[in-house]
Amino acid sequence: MVLSTEYFPTVEFFAIAAQNSTVFLEAHESYRKQTYRNRCTILSANGKLDLNFPIIHDGSSLITDIKVDYSTPWVVKTQRAISSAYDSSPFFEYYKDAVFAVLDSHPQRLWDLNMELIRLFALKLGLAVEFLPTTSFIGEEHVISPKVESAYKGQEYYQVFSHKFGFVPGLSVMDLLFNEGPNAVNLF
Repeated sequence: MVLSTEYFPTVEFFAIAAQNSTVFLEAHESYRKQTYRNRCTILSANGKLDLNFPIIHDGSSLITDIKVDYSTPWVVKTQRAISSAYDSSPFFEYYKDAVFAVLDSHPQRLWDLNMELIRLFALKLGLAVEFLPTTSFIGEEHVISPKVESAYKGQEYYQVFSHKFGFVPGLSVMDLLFNEGPNAVNLF
């Protein structure tokens, strides 16, 4: 299975990964705007909220060469948004330190930041999946895009703001993990 790297990957990303022992992440693609490569969607008190961060192109558009731009306080803003959205979720306290530690470590490249988050969530979900970079361009086998409605709906699970919005699919896996904790892996 080949997928593109994602920032705070979607539930769909991990539902696909959970069906495989090895997932290749496309390391030879060009960076594309308006994708999950540097954005994610969470559920806040006001509804769906996209979180993204700035990047730096240094002459190359290869996904593994794209740098993260830390010249603005996006890490602090992201952590505040996540805390505001999930502070009352049942398992936020159990996982937030590990998640925030990845952001606080300021990985230099987009690829590295995403790989750290992917591996962290796989570990916390209890998935025995190995994530490896492709050695040449293959292309995604399954496209997950914020611009295209996914056929994947997944199982409904408890969400903090379901009383306001009902169940909202298509969110970052952190929504599932913060709300369901160790049971999250059973919902793929």
